[in-house]
Amino acid sequence: MAITTFSSREFNQDASGAKKAAGRGPVFITDRGRPSHVLLSIEEYEKITGRGENIADLLAMSHAAEVEFEPPRMSGDIHRPVDLP
Repeated sequence: MAITTFSSREFNQDASGAKKAAGRGPVFITDRGRPSHVLLSIEEYEKITGRGENIADLLAMSHAAEVEFEPPRMSGDIHRPVDLP
């Protein structure tokens, strides 16, 4: 994974170059020499945030009926009173 740095000025002048660099790894954008932003590909962002798939997407899979899922049984006292402030 390559890390690339663009100054704000370079980024403004070559946004397409920054997007291409983001395909290879994160792009740090600096203001006055200090990192201020990071540009990522959408795939990398989804990998980091875990937002690649949601429950609706998973349920809509063509093979969803074939997925085996056995949630563990809850035991013990699962109902507890809550003390709200």
